[in-house]
Amino acid sequence: MKRVTKKEWFLDRYCNQQFAALVEEGELKEFHMEDEPRTDIVGNIYKGKVVNVLAGMNAAFVNCGFHRNCYLSLEESYTDPNKYDGTPVAHADSPLNVKIGDEIIVQVTKPERGSKGAKVSARLSFVGNRIIYMPNTGFLGVSRRITDENIRAELLQTAQELQEHENEGFVMRTKAPHTTKEGLIKEATYLKKLYTRMIEFAKEQPIGTVLYEDEDLPFRVMRESIGEEINAFRVGDAELYQRLSDLIELGDFPKHKLQFYDGERTLMNEYGISPLLYAAASPIVPLKNGGSLVIEHTEAMTVVDVNTGKYVGSTTLEETAFTTNLEAAHEIARQVRLRNIGGIIVVDFIDMLQESHRQDVTETLRACLSGDKAKCNVLPMSELCITEFTRRRLGNDARSHLVKPCPVCKGNGYVHDDIFVLTQIRSSIIDCFIEGHLTAVVDLHERIMYKILQDGLYHIEKDTRWKGHNVYFVPHKTYKEHQYTVHGEDTLTPTLPPNATLLS
Repeated sequence: MKRVTKKEWFLDRYCNQQFAALVEEGELKEFHMEDEPRTDIVGNIYKGKVVNVLAGMNAAFVNCGFHRNCYLSLEESYTDPNKYDGTPVAHADSPLNVKIGDEIIVQVTKPERGSKGAKVSARLSFVGNRIIYMPNTGFLGVSRRITDENIRAELLQTAQELQEHENEGFVMRTKAPHTTKEGLIKEATYLKKLYTRMIEFAKEQPIGTVLYEDEDLPFRVMRESIGEEINAFRVGDAELYQRLSDLIELGDFPKHKLQFYDGERTLMNEYGISPLLYAAASPIVPLKNGGSLVIEHTEAMTVVDVNTGKYVGSTTLEETAFTTNLEAAHEIARQVRLRNIGGIIVVDFIDMLQESHRQDVTETLRACLSGDKAKCNVLPMSELCITEFTRRRLGNDARSHLVKPCPVCKGNGYVHDDIFVLTQIRSSIIDCFIEGHLTAVVDLHERIMYKILQDGLYHIEKDTRWKGHNVYFVPHKTYKEHQYTVHGEDTLTPTLPPNATLLS
């Protein structure tokens, strides 16, 4: 197995899926997965119709042709001030003015999740390699990741020159300094034409029509990586490699960084990524010092519990807790990015008495999250050593691709205890006799049958209320332990399989 060094992307496609994994110094930092053809709707633009306006919530619901109506905030922000600096926008805080029946063009910002419909925005954006074009916003900005003040001033000046009227806006992305002014003008012109063509197309289309779709996963990964220190893009599929090679011909990447893997083993196995993916689906995350994290998902939030585990330290309990919590802060930041966990995250750190230790852990977590592409907001740690922070949702979390609800426990994480199953079987037998049958035949898991017979269960019922009736058990190895059926027979000696056992 080959060792991954520095920072590399691994791209592959099989089983009607596309995969992208970012590995840095042997650690899996990001994992993305997408249906082929693409079914992720985030970034797509639709023609919709307003079906309800909730004045009390300053929101509207829009029919975009999905199973559920989409949620549209009427007070949505024009852009994310935590990511971009730029010029103020006139009437930026003015609410959208829509009414029931209005046709509207909206862009999906968050996918459907659980019982909630997708979230959409009326402030459209077209993302290019170096520029974001916003045809109806009017904001001119520069990515905060560009720190050189001279470069920022030049880019903002270029954005002002690109603006043809006050209602259209541009954001210069992190990769903008890596091209010429002419290159930025060409990209802006292309994005403007894309928008104009979309508006013309939308005029005669019915509600629910997809007006614009973003690029698929490998192309987005390549696009987002322009200007970053990526050592290699390793591709495990010949057709995908050829498509990405055509993109490189445009001059966006050094050719030697795109490498085709044609070994006998799969790309993910050859570079040791598959075990890392399985670990990303586990609720338990080991820490290097012997401690661990337990990550639990609920409908409202994600809860992370920090445990010392095998780590006992060498000095005081306070120092042991502090050391474990510092390491946990680093790992939590990695896990929320890797698993793409969004919404509210609550962390139960190990109790620390010193206020300075609580502040240090909070600042460590905040610093580790600062490099995340998704916006994060960390609140101060409470006296109970509980820390809350939010992370902006960017598509579906990785868990939705790696695991699915258990068909036995229906996603609860537990299955019914034996006593629950035994009680249900008993009730079903009673119902069978109430219906007038002489015999009850119970098909069930063989271990449950042995428990009934060996523990002498139901013997009181057999000698009293079931007297004059027969109960037969038919064991099955293939049944789940909670699974059983009960049916009645109108004779005391029905024809049954040879392994049937009479309750006596």
